[in-house]
Amino acid sequence: MSTFFRQATNVARSASRVRAFASTSASRKDLVQDLYLSQIKAYKPAPPAKDAHVGVVKAYSLPPSPVAPSLPSDLAAELTAYDAVEPTKVEVAVASGSAEEVAGAEAYLSFLEADIPKPEAHH
Repeated sequence: MSTFFRQATNVARSASRVRAFASTSASRKDLVQDLYLSQIKAYKPAPPAKDAHVGVVKAYSLPPSPVAPSLPSDLAAELTAYDAVEPTKVEVAVASGSAEEVAGAEAYLSFLEADIPKPEAHH
């Protein structure tokens, strides 16, 4: 009886090896993929019109060439004139009632600088 089981298991193992090896490519066809590939191969795009770019693309024109800066003819005279000019001072107009504003500012600053009283602990 054990020889019968041994032969049966050997046949089953060999059959499963052969079946797994032989059944891979022939039975598995992907119809959707074949249809998709055939449609892609058959697609022919429409040729673009010759005047397709008109109105979309602007005509290119070169920018004007840059001009090199030139030094003034009398540079020394201009530098001495620049050095001779004194800067203008702007005078600040003092508003009326500035004493009140200063006193208010001083009071505010002294309030900020004052020590904060420590809260008393209630037992």
